[in-house]
Amino acid sequence: MEILKSAQRDKGFLNGQFLIAMPGMSDDRFARAVIYVCAHSDEGAMGFIINQLQPMEFPDLLLQLGVIGEDELIRLPRATRHFMVRNGGPVDRTRGSVLHSDDYMVDSTMPVSEDVCLTATIDILRAIAGNGGPSQALMTLGYSGWGAGQLEAEIAGNGWLTCPASPDLLFDSDIANKYERLLSHIGIDPSRLVNDVGHA
Repeated sequence: MEILKSAQRDKGFLNGQFLIAMPGMSDDRFARAVIYVCAHSDEGAMGFIINQLQPMEFPDLLLQLGVIGEDELIRLPRATRHFMVRNGGPVDRTRGSVLHSDDYMVDSTMPVSEDVCLTATIDILRAIAGNGGPSQALMTLGYSGWGAGQLEAEIAGNGWLTCPASPDLLFDSDIANKYERLLSHIGIDPSRLVNDVGHA
């Protein structure tokens, strides 16, 4: 996550923005993907797909990591039992991260934007399990990453649309319709999107 640290220093212009995959996206892993960009600098970019789910349930993850025991499963708050685990991207799918509102902070928490933070340690999972975590949060396994200049080239090649991210659209749980709602939010009819960059 060195790229995240360098982007904190340099505040890349895509930090805290959404990337929305264009219909002609050549990489199937990112088809109809909405990505929240956490870090963007001359060294590259990283972010998390927020509209794809993992098959793993959050309580199972807590058990697997030893955050809770079998006997504690029944006592988990309803919201915790139904907390979604998202597929953040194809890189390092064993690494968990939580994007969250800025009302929760531990030593390992890194600010991403004015009101969104990232924590990638087990502390936040314990807090969420105990109903003491942030007011808004989403968890991912894996992340999406680009080398120096790679994301800029993909945007120039008509692979992605970009738009400012709002916490409401970032954290809401309507995964199935997020892609269409985001396009609508920026005034784009998906049926009118074209796959190729025009040349005059």
